[in-house]
Amino acid sequence: MGQRAEEIRALGADVLAVAVTATFAQQAFAADLGVDFPLLSDWDRTVCHDYGVRYDVWKGHRGLAKRSVFVIDRGGTVRYRWVTDDALVLPDLDEVVAAVASCEPMTARQSGS
Repeated sequence: MGQRAEEIRALGADVLAVAVTATFAQQAFAADLGVDFPLLSDWDRTVCHDYGVRYDVWKGHRGLAKRSVFVIDRGGTVRYRWVTDDALVLPDLDEVVAAVASCEPMTARQSGS
């Protein structure tokens, strides 16, 4: 997602990642890869559960999050959902960008202008 983050932001959207790892591990990961968007910790695994992307068991580990992408509009409606059971499969980022582009742009009132 990082390679398309600037393009997604240019469409008026925010990019963030959620993982079930600790905040300190995410900070090291972000620094190593030069990630320029927020990495949020779902340490209690509630977000991945609520979004239906939590493995029961994967490679002997319980409660990990599946690789997934969501585009959520400003009203909180999920406009795009992609999930895979195979952590080596990557999403089609062209589809993600198209989903972001199809969301209604933010009005001046919503942006605080």
